[in-house]
Amino acid sequence: MDRTKLSEARRWIRYQLDCSANFWLDHGIDKVNGGVYTCLDRKGEVFSTDKSVWMQGRCGWIYAWLCHLYGPRPEWLEAAKSCLDFMEKYCINPQADGRMYFTVTAEGQPLRQRRYCFSEAFYAMANAEYYGITGDRDCLERARRAYDLYWNLNHGMPDPTGLGPKTIPETRTGRAFGIPMIYLNVTSVMQRVDPERAELYAQRADSCVEDIFRYHVHPELKCVLENVAEDGQARLNYTEGRVVNPGHDIEGVWFLLEYAKRTGKTEYIAKAAQIFDWAIEAGWDKEYGGLLYFVDALGRPPEAYEHDMKLWWPHNEILISSVMLYRDTGDEKYLDWFYKTLDYCKTYFADSEYGEWYGYLRRDGKPTEPACKGSTFKGPFHLPRMLSITDQVIGEILDAQG
Repeated sequence: MDRTKLSEARRWIRYQLDCSANFWLDHGIDKVNGGVYTCLDRKGEVFSTDKSVWMQGRCGWIYAWLCHLYGPRPEWLEAAKSCLDFMEKYCINPQADGRMYFTVTAEGQPLRQRRYCFSEAFYAMANAEYYGITGDRDCLERARRAYDLYWNLNHGMPDPTGLGPKTIPETRTGRAFGIPMIYLNVTSVMQRVDPERAELYAQRADSCVEDIFRYHVHPELKCVLENVAEDGQARLNYTEGRVVNPGHDIEGVWFLLEYAKRTGKTEYIAKAAQIFDWAIEAGWDKEYGGLLYFVDALGRPPEAYEHDMKLWWPHNEILISSVMLYRDTGDEKYLDWFYKTLDYCKTYFADSEYGEWYGYLRRDGKPTEPACKGSTFKGPFHLPRMLSITDQVIGEILDAQG
């Protein structure tokens, strides 16, 4: 390991973290209605005032998380609380027993409800993290309720929104990788801040990991399938059954590494490394560099029209997982992937003129035009999360190696 090179990478990462955190504080926080705008152009100007509920939770979590790592700052606490208060006031559907909307207007009027329960997941994370910093017991109770609702909705509870499944269940039902994967991540936050329910969280984390490997990991295909039958069987005769999202798989890798570290179940380090190896081999664009958004498990044409784009968040996940894998295995190939991806991100994603990172690149690495820094799905989450976590992990590596 080149200690100087890794230290220089850490300095750049810390600078980018300051840029990202400040970009969203300066341009995204709604000082009139509360919450955060995330549809921002390259310069940070708002191009749509509709608000993503996912992003209210994610923004609330990230600024509380930064307080956890680096110490509370008034502007971070204020941003987190603004998002939590906005969600509490406007983003919960009173006719649906605590289910949350997907999008609302600037003022908080409901726009869209979805069957997926990720709004509740990010709401739980944000409230839990804020409780961890402030000791606000109301936030802990909110987090617990949303956390349990997510679990129950995916374990037989009828959806109080009345929305049906994605496909006609008499014809096709199945499992989605994102459900146990995201729940595992939310559980890690709950475990850290809420030791009173440690046994419950440990049980549910174990269940998530078991589901991932029982149903979604397919060694015979060398991939993790996003969508499988109820019994985990691969369904390869139609495109949705062959979808592989390499960035999603790699995000799951570091969730598994955290699980292994927390539980002492070190056998999952090698299992996570195998998933990383499959995903990076299948997804890395050998012509232009960068990670493709979707690939087909059998190498057939993906249905998603955006399949060959390069998005910011999968590259963020490579950086976290590769540096964690180097920390946990000592294998230099993972450090090589860290540097290779970091170089790609410096060249194509980072905007030295206006700050923050572009969200969406074409396959050749040029930003989509007009370029944007945020959208309904991109806000202050994946990038500052990656920058803060890699900063911490690099510190662990440098300390361990003297």
